[in-house]
Amino acid sequence: MNVARILFPVKVLGPGDRVGIWLCGCKRCCAGCSNPELWDVDPEKEISVQGLVALIDSIAKKTSIDGITITGGEPFEQAHDLTVLLNNIDSLTDDILVYTGFTLTELKEKNDNDINNALDQIGVLIDGPYEEERNDGSFLKGSSNQNIHILKSFLTKRYGEYMKNGANRIQNFSTRDGVISVGIHEKNFQADFESRITRKGVEIL
Repeated sequence: MNVARILFPVKVLGPGDRVGIWLCGCKRCCAGCSNPELWDVDPEKEISVQGLVALIDSIAKKTSIDGITITGGEPFEQAHDLTVLLNNIDSLTDDILVYTGFTLTELKEKNDNDINNALDQIGVLIDGPYEEERNDGSFLKGSSNQNIHILKSFLTKRYGEYMKNGANRIQNFSTRDGVISVGIHEKNFQADFESRITRKGVEIL
């Protein structure tokens, strides 16, 4: 499985302290995407599903996990591995949230066993392509065209309460590769960010 990063605790992409998993590879390449570095598959970031499950399990053994959020990249470009992963982590939490650039209708119309099996395991799906001009601060959504689907009915109350007074926030993680900014970013975030650091004399490679 091609995995860019695993972070914990992620507090801005779903309720509670969550394991965040960012997958590599996305052919959609939406303008204004906050993670363009994840469009390409990176052979150096290959990890077996079993290895990824072991990492998540090691976190769960040390502390309580309130949920898992999977994004990217495009998770459904790795549909088979995604399904295997979901089948192996559903015992750790009953709250699995997945972001995808496909709509739920598009995923169902593919009539693909791996995709259908993945949808059976997912608790909440946030779907649809990112549209920069429709980035209006909608909670949990990159742009207002996207939809939040509660696929597991028992999560309806939890997410209803979470979203009642929710507002998008940014959470920064310090890693050995620098700082990773996590959350739903404002419109033109990428261009504004590059402009600011260029003015400070920082070269973007």
